[in-house]
Amino acid sequence: MINFQEFTLANGLRCIVHEDFSTPMAVLNVMYDVGARDEDPDHTGFAHLFEHLMFSGSVNIPSYDEPLQRVGGENNAFTSQDVTNYYLSLPAANLETGFWLESDRMLNLAFSENGLEVQRKVVVEEFKQTYLNQPYGDVWLKMMPLAYQVHPYQWNTIGKEIAHIENAVMDDVRGFFNKHYAPQNAILVLAGAVSFDEAKRLAEKWFGPIAGGPAYVRDLPQEPTQTQARTQTVQAPVPLSALYKAYHAPARRDDNYYAVDLLADMLGRGKSSRLYQRLVKELALFNNISASLTGALDAGLLVVSGKLNAGVDLHEANAAVEAVVAEFVAADVDARELEKVKNQAESLLVFGEIDLLNRALNLAYSKLIGDANLVNDESRRIQAVDVAAVRAAAAQVLRPENCNTLYYEAVGEFVAEEIEMEAE
Repeated sequence: MINFQEFTLANGLRCIVHEDFSTPMAVLNVMYDVGARDEDPDHTGFAHLFEHLMFSGSVNIPSYDEPLQRVGGENNAFTSQDVTNYYLSLPAANLETGFWLESDRMLNLAFSENGLEVQRKVVVEEFKQTYLNQPYGDVWLKMMPLAYQVHPYQWNTIGKEIAHIENAVMDDVRGFFNKHYAPQNAILVLAGAVSFDEAKRLAEKWFGPIAGGPAYVRDLPQEPTQTQARTQTVQAPVPLSALYKAYHAPARRDDNYYAVDLLADMLGRGKSSRLYQRLVKELALFNNISASLTGALDAGLLVVSGKLNAGVDLHEANAAVEAVVAEFVAADVDARELEKVKNQAESLLVFGEIDLLNRALNLAYSKLIGDANLVNDESRRIQAVDVAAVRAAAAQVLRPENCNTLYYEAVGEFVAEEIEMEAE
């Protein structure tokens, strides 16, 4: 159980405080309700670009990292298709430094052509190194537009293509900031050794003067029901051929989300799962295979992915995966198997609450979904899933016509990148 209290500032900033005096540390987490799905189709990658720009300095603070490090703090951030999240941890005695830093960059970034150029180059290099020049790096650049024909999930967080970042201009950057980086579009979570009253005082002092405005109203095109299976073949010089299958699945807020999540665990979580036991242990077609749910705020994907053993035909491997899936849909769900994955899921929740930062992040995300107390209700929702719910979820999601298959075929000679080792 994570105890918390909430309040909202006059400018619309939603604030959550989780007191924990068992630690001398504090975490300040700011989650902005903006991700890659909110980008213009012709200007993608902006949410991720802003993750970098937010560390380039604000109007009153030219260097974000330096003052935080001086008081024993550290920070990081991440961008997804749904959110952009910034977090820092520091000794609670120095907490006000964190408020100063986060509020100033929400107030206004120090936009400069030089800063934009520097971060543009950083992101372009990341695009090349992580997605284009890495074995299997372009998998999701291929899979997402195959699975999503209409919804903006069709492009990755990094963007559709490098040119969108290379051609980003200051007017576009300022417009994106003004639209999304405002108090009414953010959730502030403070966790650790600080009282609710002190947290509220600091929030009002540092964030209260920032002008609010109308909340961003999302009006995204929703993906229609898929009625025909889609396939694509990619050839690349990689070590082993790989298979990726993506089934459209419920959104994070959907009542059936937990049943599908547990279904994915039964199919492909760990070495005792059905896919691993049949295709790795018994048939030796794959050297690894797994299944998971993306957990997206809009309708997501149940993804099955695996690397094949050398010499195995991709179509043979795909037929074997589909046979396991069809068997799952047709057969009765084993109550003991379901109980096992439910217990595993609950264990992950418990272990996740050990870390203070995880608690802060989960509170922010739950609030974004609609209710911060979801963080305390997930265990009940998991345990409420029964055999009938899993069977219904399997019949709905694991339909052949609901599937997108990417055959990632190894061709040519794979050359591992050489790493120079310096003698000590």
